[in-house]
Amino acid sequence: MHSETNHGCLTTERLVLRPFTQDDAPEVARLCKNERLNRRELLLPYPYEETDARAWIGTHAERAAMGRAYTFAVTGRTVGTLYGCMGLECDATNRRAEAGYWFGEPYWGRGYATEALGALLAFAFTTLKLHRVTAKHFGSNPASGRVMEKNGMRLEGTLREHILKNGVFEDAVCYGILKSEWLLQEKRAR
Repeated sequence: MHSETNHGCLTTERLVLRPFTQDDAPEVARLCKNERLNRRELLLPYPYEETDARAWIGTHAERAAMGRAYTFAVTGRTVGTLYGCMGLECDATNRRAEAGYWFGEPYWGRGYATEALGALLAFAFTTLKLHRVTAKHFGSNPASGRVMEKNGMRLEGTLREHILKNGVFEDAVCYGILKSEWLLQEKRAR
């Protein structure tokens, strides 16, 4: 999957991954004030308000400056519509990160998450020079696992009833990919 880095943005065929701004807060709140999305996301409060979005966006620049986390707004390349979010929580000491993402319900099933995760992995392995990227999804959300698999991530295991979300214990299904595996996959794609 081809992606380019330009002025802090990652671009793909259909998408631009860029830093969030406070101007995004109303749309983030609109997309995240969704009970179906909330059931799929560990840290998303419900109901989600614009003040939640502003506070969350306000943490991004400092965390990126410290190399701890990189959070991108996923937008349409031609129209600029906000579709969702892709991010990395980094552990620089061990040259690894955990990827996480969410997309507004109107944008589910269109391949945007798969395309954006491809760009995020390219950023992780080329720009950040990481060795390993992991990701998890709730067992009740297998579509997220398919996004990971389409990007070459391997199932590494399931932490049974690991997370209590809205009064229900959820399995955490764990995936990972090594830089060597990603490079091999990129070579085959060419």
